[in-house]
Amino acid sequence: DIACGWQAVGTRPHSCDKARSNQKEATAMECRHVTTVNQVTPSARGCEECLAIGSPWVHLRLCRACGHVGCCDQSPHRHATAHFHATRHPIIEGYDPPEGWGWCYVDELVVELPDQTPQLGPIPRYI
Repeated sequence: DIACGWQAVGTRPHSCDKARSNQKEATAMECRHVTTVNQVTPSARGCEECLAIGSPWVHLRLCRACGHVGCCDQSPHRHATAHFHATRHPIIEGYDPPEGWGWCYVDELVVELPDQTPQLGPIPRYI
């Protein structure tokens, strides 16, 4: 699942690399939801729900409709995807580390974002 995060330089290939490679070829023009992208203020300095329960995460995802910060699908609780299912907010940004890409859950496409959201400050590291 591409919502899990990008592979770090010098690491073994990640299970989602093939899907990510195929999706990167798609263009933002194919996504019907790019109009929902807003400039947002991140809701927390980490995954909101993981911070509340003291759980670790792998990477963070930022909802570009409302600013909710959730954890990626490689994290134990997959809060970013849960936020999408609860709200139907379609587009997330790879938030920590700042990755400069967007993903549309509905169209299952990588999308180009008009900007990159600045972080609120240092993000705690867990995994």
